[in-house]
Formats: sequence, structure tokens, C-alpha cells
Amino acid sequence: LMYMDEINSLKEKTDLILEISSLLMVSEASTARVNSNIERFSSVLNCEASSFVSHKSIVTTLSDKNSKETFTKVVNIPGHQINFQIIASISKASWSAIEDGWDIGRIKSEIDNVKNIVRYPRIVVLLAVSIAGAGFCKIFGGDYSNMLMAFVSTFIGLFIAQSSHKKGFNHYIGVYLGAFTASSVAYISAYYRIGMSPEATISTSVLFLIPGVALINSFSDMLDNRFLIGMARLVNGLVITSAIAFGVFSSTLIYNLFV
Repeated sequence: LMYMDEINSLKEKTDLILEISSLLMVSEASTARVNSNIERFSSVLNCEASSFVSHKSIVTTLSDKNSKETFTKVVNIPGHQINFQIIASISKASWSAIEDGWDIGRIKSEIDNVKNIVRYPRIVVLLAVSIAGAGFCKIFGGDYSNMLMAFVSTFIGLFIAQSSHKKGFNHYIGVYLGAFTASSVAYISAYYRIGMSPEATISTSVLFLIPGVALINSFSDMLDNRFLIGMARLVNGLVITSAIAFGVFSSTLIYNLFV
């Protein structure tokens, strides 16, 4: 009976560590950050952890320092969705857990709070990203009319990309549709000669889709000798970039056919 209690306790701790790891990976944390958080939480739970992190799954073996019992479990990672607030909150919680000696109940409670963090309303995200797109247009030499069209292009393109994601479309198809829509609106502004630098509107209309986090994490992982997941993230970033390119190419082709 005591042996089963130890195994059940270890299983509970492993489930918690995997939940934390999955949250970090979904939020697009680097592998080094995932592993450092796993180590901190495991030490608080009086365990040692050994994990294999891939782009779509995590394998974790947890070993109790006292009983030397081990438990291994695999969890699949759902679709990635960048959320720096979750990454920062979990990292902060891991340090607090070490400093204050949290038990498993306290850690679970804190992770539940992290999972319930309210995201920004959709309209706020659309407006903020669109303003950023207009700002980039200004940097690229656009005037205020070009900035307005860059704002509109980004807003509509992001709206389409978000809507395709909500409807369960393939992620890369959603990126393609967002790029095609945004660049098409930009080309419409060029057709009607809105602004002095329509090329600035066109070139900045799809910047919101650039997979900067995926590419940065891929190089970070490879520099840390984690080539497997680094290459997976690099290929993912390159496929997203290709989807953006095909979206812009499609709108360019249509524009050239009718102009």
C-alpha cells in the first residue's frame, strides 16, 4: 500500500511537470527555458527530472530523491499560440516556489491561475497590430495615406488569419489567406494611387505574419545543441514564410492580370 501511495504521488507530480512544460511549449518558450523551469519545479517537489522536448510532444521521467522510484509519461503538445505573459508568469512562479518552499497544492493553484490569465480582447489585438503595421509603413517611407492603408490592410489580413484559425483551418492555410488578403487590400490602394509610396504599403502589409519567435527560438535551440527541435522550429518558420510569400505572389499575379 505504501508503495502504491509513492507511485501515485510521483504520478501526480509528473502530471504537473508535464502540464507546466506543455503550457510553456504552447506559448512558444525556448527549450532551454522549458528545461530550466522543469528543473526548478522538480527540485521543489524533491524530485529529479529528465525530459525530452520535441515540437509536438514531451517525454518526462521523474525520480523521487528519497525513494528512488521513477515514473515516465508522454504528453502531446496542442497547437502553439504565442503568449509571453504565460511564460513570464510560470518563470516567476518557479522562483517563488524555490524561495518559499511551495508544496504541490500551492504549485497547482498557481498554475491554474496562470491558465486562467485573460488574453487581450480581439479588437485590442487587431488595433494594436494594425497601428504597428502603420508605423512600419512610415519607417519604410510611406506618407499618412500609405500608413492608413497599411493599417487597413493589416487589420483585415489579421482578422482573416484569426478567423481561419478559429474555424479550424490548417495553420499554414490561415497564414496564406491572411497574407493574400492583406496584400490584396494593399494592391487595391496602389491601383487607386492612394498615397505617394504604395510600395511601402504593400511591403509592410504582411509583416504581422512574420514568424520571428519561431525563427529566434530555432537558432537559440541549435546554439544550445538541441538540433532536433531547433530544426523542427526552423522548418516551421520557413514554411510559414513560404505561405506568406505564396499569398503575396497570388495577389501580385491577380493585380498584374487586371492592371
